[in-house]
Amino acid sequence: MTIDPSTLQLGHAIEQPASPDEARLDRVPNPHADALYCARFTVPEFTSLCPVTGQPDFAHLVIDYVPNGWLVESKSLKLYLTSFRNHGAFHEDCTVAIGRRLAELLAPHWLRIGGYWYPRGGIPIDVFYQTGEPPKGVWIPDQGVPGYRGRG
Repeated sequence: MTIDPSTLQLGHAIEQPASPDEARLDRVPNPHADALYCARFTVPEFTSLCPVTGQPDFAHLVIDYVPNGWLVESKSLKLYLTSFRNHGAFHEDCTVAIGRRLAELLAPHWLRIGGYWYPRGGIPIDVFYQTGEPPKGVWIPDQGVPGYRGRG
């Protein structure tokens, strides 16, 4: 399975998408589709907007997936994730929407996303989504993000 590089955003000047709906996610063939392994993207500075107040919200996202035939192309993922900067949505909506969009694009063996959100109104909200059970025999490390403890 080959892909025409000219169809990818990678290697081209691309304007930042105005919203997640306008953002394009690219996928590329998995060169090791015969192997079960976990790929991880860590996004320590994810931002979106509160849909009510318009104030910025911040999260540390961890996306783990066991690829099948496709990999997400990382430049397109970065552009997609930064398209949330001016997008108003609740924490739960952002986290689950990202997980579902990736699962639809990639049809992985398994995917999970942990959204570790910084406090809003004094309450941190952590949101977790996954597509089912991970395949047996795949090393899936802990996401490594401690629960919010404030300053104490």
